[in-house]
Amino acid sequence: MTGGRVPVDGQGTANGQVPADGRVATDGRVATDGRVQVPVDDGATTGGGLLVIGDVVTDVVARHGTALVHGTDTSARIRTLPGGAGANVACWAARSGCADVRLLARVGADSADWHRDALRRAGVRSLLAVDEEAPTATVVALVDSAAERTFLTDSGAVLRLSPDDWSPSMLDGVAHLHLSGYLLFAATSRATALLALREARSRRIPVSVDPASAGFLAELGADRFLAAVESADLLLPNADEARLLTGLPEPADAAAKLSLQVGRVVVTLGERGALLAAAGTVTGRIPAVQVRGAVDSTGAGDAFTGGFLAARLAGADAASAAAAGCRAGAEAVTTVGGRPGP
Repeated sequence: MTGGRVPVDGQGTANGQVPADGRVATDGRVATDGRVQVPVDDGATTGGGLLVIGDVVTDVVARHGTALVHGTDTSARIRTLPGGAGANVACWAARSGCADVRLLARVGADSADWHRDALRRAGVRSLLAVDEEAPTATVVALVDSAAERTFLTDSGAVLRLSPDDWSPSMLDGVAHLHLSGYLLFAATSRATALLALREARSRRIPVSVDPASAGFLAELGADRFLAAVESADLLLPNADEARLLTGLPEPADAAAKLSLQVGRVVVTLGERGALLAAAGTVTGRIPAVQVRGAVDSTGAGDAFTGGFLAARLAGADAASAAAAGCRAGAEAVTTVGGRPGP
């Protein structure tokens, strides 16, 4: 989620449409081969923990007030902060009231203790696999005067998360599994994510996925990504990711199409709010309001996801959960970096 406006009121409007072929599953999911898939849980899950499997990253955030000047210096304010989409989601879920948040990720030995301590202080139980060969992933975030950002990414240890790092016992006491889409962009981490997804499905634990990166998604290919996440219950793309996954230019059309393959879809639209979709139709349109004092949009989408999931685990319906996510997103754009402030 980017930009200076985020939705906050959570009021949805149903439009009453059905898929063109008339086939509607009880949770809105129709498999690509035409088979209706049975939902794990069509409503909110009350109680239980949240397990996030994703990425821990060292963020180098450079805020430059003027355009970058190639071949010479550009003045900037630079900070080094803990980040990573998966880790950010976990921290924002804890900030939003989820009492049991766990994070599985792989980090380098170079900064494992620093990241572990940051997660502990944020209220997240870290399940970090320490890599003795690869360094912790690093992202350089270039943030302009409009608070928009461009990333340079060194994946480091993140995509080396292996099935050996996973144990089914990590799901004990968990009511929801969230997967960062970054894990799907390399074979080793993809195998780990899908192993966890299958185990969660076998236990009837709902699963959500954030596509994470339009750039890496384009490299992987929409068909491969959707085939991997088809059994998930919730997909949380932004508008660019939704367009890439469907080939449709309008986010509402993209959200509706995606909801025929994944049970529910929430598309974040930045200053135009957010869309909720299920059963091939847009079921909610969440308006946006102005946020004053936006300084950095890094992590705003992660904040939305963390707030949304925490609210769902507390029993909120989808529209109310989207409102909670948007409040977290609004807070995120007023601070530097992707994590909650002090």
